[in-house]
Amino acid sequence: MTKRLKSKHKVDRRLKANLWGRPKSPFNVRAYPPGQHGQNKKGKPTDYGIQLQAKQKLKAYYGNINERQFRNIYRKALSKRGDTSENLIALLESRLDTVVYRAKLAPTVFAARQLINHGHIKVNKKRVNVSSYLLKDTDQVEVNEKSKKLNVIDGSIQSKEREIPEYIQLDGKSKSVKLVRVPKFSEVPYPVIMEPNLVIEYYSR
Repeated sequence: MTKRLKSKHKVDRRLKANLWGRPKSPFNVRAYPPGQHGQNKKGKPTDYGIQLQAKQKLKAYYGNINERQFRNIYRKALSKRGDTSENLIALLESRLDTVVYRAKLAPTVFAARQLINHGHIKVNKKRVNVSSYLLKDTDQVEVNEKSKKLNVIDGSIQSKEREIPEYIQLDGKSKSVKLVRVPKFSEVPYPVIMEPNLVIEYYSR
């Protein structure tokens, strides 16, 4: 279970954005960083500071991936042919926890990770409890038979808080999901502006 589960909303205020676009985010009421001097922090950010914040936003959005894992994802994106920014987003969107979240089988990426860690999710009929598992477009993701009646799953599917993107296919009856295709950065429904190009610049220093 991620350490960020209980304090994820603090990230919103620290990064000065409603990162997941949730109505209960405290940033909606207090749009400034936490702490005694949160409202008084001023000064022009440096290029490094801008790049660092872009990295922190992207890393936090995908469930607060730890720095070692995130750097490894960057290295993998760098080793692939094509645009490194697009490759980075493609890898992040192909993660099992991201696909479970995008398909609305879980209300948050943290809840998606918890479902996976607790063995409620299968890939190609086999139980997978690794959130970072990378899916291919031929893979079939489904909820375990015994887990299909979980309130968290039904409640999330019925929620009107967000829509399922076109590159994800959900069968609501069988609670099975397919990553139809790896999306381009422009197709990903981020609630806030993400700048993967700055993340690449951060790691390329």
